[in-house]
Amino acid sequence: MRQYKAQFFQALANPHRIQILEILRERPKTVSELQAKMGVEASNISQQLAILRKQHIVYGTKDGTSVIYDVKDRLVFEILDVSRKMFQNQLAELQSAVLQDTSGRGAD
Repeated sequence: MRQYKAQFFQALANPHRIQILEILRERPKTVSELQAKMGVEASNISQQLAILRKQHIVYGTKDGTSVIYDVKDRLVFEILDVSRKMFQNQLAELQSAVLQDTSGRGAD
């Protein structure tokens, strides 16, 4: 189980892969649709999708000459949402610390 978790989080450990998942949250997309939204080379997107496919996070369905990609288990979005909340909490703590430091300096 620990090995699975480590590989799963390693697959998520790339900003482009996170962006792909966030785009796929809307609806399934082709590589060209992902490319249009992300503004990166199709080869880069294909590489990132291969990593996500290997970990069974996304899957592709052939539609004529295109492959349409979608998220295999939508629970992955809960993980992304929790990580966003954790980031917001850390940001709020930092902002609070800066405000306290700034207000403390004014008393000198």
